[in-house]
Amino acid sequence: MTPTELRATSGLAAIYAVRMFGLFMVLPVLVLYTDVLPGASPFLMGMALGIYGLTQAALQIPFGILSDRVGRKPLIALGLVLLIVGSVVAALAETVYGLIVGRALQGAGAVAAVVLALTADLITEERRTRALAAIGLSIGLSFSAAMVLGPVVDRWFGLSGIFWVTAGLGALAMLLLFLWVPRPRRSLPHPDMVPIPGGLLHVLRDPELMRLNIGVFILHMTLAANFLVLPLLLVTGLDLSPAQHYRVYLPVLVLGFALMIPVVIRAERRQALKPALLAAIGVLLVVQGLLPIADHWLILGIVLVLFFAAFNLLEAVLPSLVAKTAPVVEKGTAMGVFASSQFLGIFAGGMLGGAMMAHVGPTGVFLLGLVGAVLWLAVAATMPVPSPLVNRAYGLPGPWRAAAGELETRVAELGGVGEVRVSAQEAAVYLKVDPTRFDEGALRMLFASWPGQPTAPD
Repeated sequence: MTPTELRATSGLAAIYAVRMFGLFMVLPVLVLYTDVLPGASPFLMGMALGIYGLTQAALQIPFGILSDRVGRKPLIALGLVLLIVGSVVAALAETVYGLIVGRALQGAGAVAAVVLALTADLITEERRTRALAAIGLSIGLSFSAAMVLGPVVDRWFGLSGIFWVTAGLGALAMLLLFLWVPRPRRSLPHPDMVPIPGGLLHVLRDPELMRLNIGVFILHMTLAANFLVLPLLLVTGLDLSPAQHYRVYLPVLVLGFALMIPVVIRAERRQALKPALLAAIGVLLVVQGLLPIADHWLILGIVLVLFFAAFNLLEAVLPSLVAKTAPVVEKGTAMGVFASSQFLGIFAGGMLGGAMMAHVGPTGVFLLGLVGAVLWLAVAATMPVPSPLVNRAYGLPGPWRAAAGELETRVAELGGVGEVRVSAQEAAVYLKVDPTRFDEGALRMLFASWPGQPTAPD
């Protein structure tokens, strides 16, 4: 990467990470304030936990589309302002209703798609995969760090302190945005990265993409619902004070992550994503069935390791399947709908989990995840074997910009090319290729030739 691209990657990954860290940090402690916060009930605390997912889901795609018109940095700045304002409102809240309003405002800063769009503006197509990998890694690390440090911050500063820390992190992200992240020369639509209005209806009608959207909805519904019970379980079942919960979260997250990595690598190499997906859903189902009877610290520890291993594996596999399934010209739209489904799952988990907690108790909350896993397994079992094609993006050579149609036809004739889209406006070539058959050298030779010059197909 060039120095400018390294600055862009590090800055945008940090912005993504600190923002998500602030949102996740409340997850392991919020339910512990049910008997403390005026007006609180299990249902309203579930709403406070999940309401940010509703505003995230509602504004994710509009923010991404609007950024093409008004610019990336202004939209990201607006999202960070909403995060800061929402955090301050939640920190100052004296009742559960103020907390709900604050959490909704936090979620309204739905800038994930805009951050990806700015990444596409600043990083060349050939090096964009590495930038996205860095951003993805930052999200995973921020979730793990939030789960461990949330109880620690709560011990020293209380629930309001978590929101003040989140507001401070939002301000830090704002400084990074304007002082470290480079300004793009121009902002273009990137259909492989961010939503485009014309593709939304087609994506929503695609049955295979809907299977994946249903899956990520159930996964995050289960996560949110479980955390309406797990902190209480650590207090009552293991006799751990809230400040000691990091002693559980740290080892189970590390072990869960360690179990997940080799499975994902092997599944990708052997093109066995469907078996890996089904196995992880099966583990999730078993975990949800064991949680109500996990009354010993060793059993609970093993169950939580399995839960986080399955969760992390599914978090890695599902986006990969969306990218493989979506048409190359609608990948960004498909990912936007997928992200919205994920956040709607968080909202549903908070709402439904809170209702189950109020009327049935902890067992009912775990049963919600169990039923969801059974339904998901039934939906996923009938999915076709995922395509072996992978996404590639390249810069469009200058001589070909006036002959995009001819280049598209000739690239389609190359061996291993499944889909191709050449965009003169974005100066980009988007492909889906079979990596075992695709010869990148042949593509480079074609790029180096001139429009109208005959070449033999591969």
